[in-house]
Amino acid sequence: MRAAQISRLEGPESIAVVDIAEPAGYPGGVVIDVHAAGVAFPDVLMSRGLYQMKPELPFVVGGEVAGIVREAPADAHVRRGDRVVALTLLGNAMAEVAVVPTAMVFALPDNISLEAGAGILFNDLTVHFCLRNRGRLAAGETVLVHGAAGGVGTATLRMAAALGAGRVIAVVSTEAKAAVARANGATDVVLAEGWLAAVRELTGGRGVDIVLDPVGGDRFTDSVRALASGGRLLVVGFTAGEIPTVKVNRLLLKNVEVVGAAWGEWVMNHPGYLAEQWAEVAPLLAAGAIAPPQPVLYPLEQAAAAVASLENRTATGKVVVGLR
Repeated sequence: MRAAQISRLEGPESIAVVDIAEPAGYPGGVVIDVHAAGVAFPDVLMSRGLYQMKPELPFVVGGEVAGIVREAPADAHVRRGDRVVALTLLGNAMAEVAVVPTAMVFALPDNISLEAGAGILFNDLTVHFCLRNRGRLAAGETVLVHGAAGGVGTATLRMAAALGAGRVIAVVSTEAKAAVARANGATDVVLAEGWLAAVRELTGGRGVDIVLDPVGGDRFTDSVRALASGGRLLVVGFTAGEIPTVKVNRLLLKNVEVVGAAWGEWVMNHPGYLAEQWAEVAPLLAAGAIAPPQPVLYPLEQAAAAVASLENRTATGKVVVGLR
């Protein structure tokens, strides 16, 4: 089978399309003919050996797929021929065939294409975890998201209202990305330059209830300042490269929180949580309450460019690699 593989940790440019053996099946594993694979920021970090989990070289890139079940255990909740999405987690996604534990495979609603489906699990379930579990989003609250034109950002814009938000403010770096944010459902859009003053004006000085921050870097302190009393700043990642710090007196004086939101760690330590999430998210997708992503699609031969687009921050929306 064809696969996008990394054999040296030199960044996205080291990704090469190669022919390798199909993965061996195992008890409890679902064999999937992969049609598309999602790209996420951990793929960038893994390509440089900077992610906390380091698979043995060489490894296949990617952690999420969409495709058609070729073979499934008799007691599985999916069957041969089903359209599914699945998490491969640590690599093994950008290949024509994947074998995935049954608990990581979910039936894809009929109204969503396989290409869009490949962009759902990682980002949408991250956002669901952030807003539901860690952010404790209440009906009518205001959510602000940094990096709003990226994968996690657009997932937040698509999902927040369906999960109860009354207003969703997008922070973006350019006017072109502002258009992406509006298309994905932002209530308001502000540019990164001067964003704090703009948000204070939009909220009449009150601030926002939740900041979802996958960027980090020098915006972090202003994100704390942007919170209303009782607000929550959700730390999702550090695509800016710099890991910020916080002076805890700011938290005390405003009665606000800085909350870690590591979805992958939660999933690994809470068996059954993925199924709980999908049981809530899938019906919303099927009913159209959550719009599916509109992915930027690359062919497998351009897998390196697909991953690089996240590193160089030219990507808008969810990036997906097509395999069939």
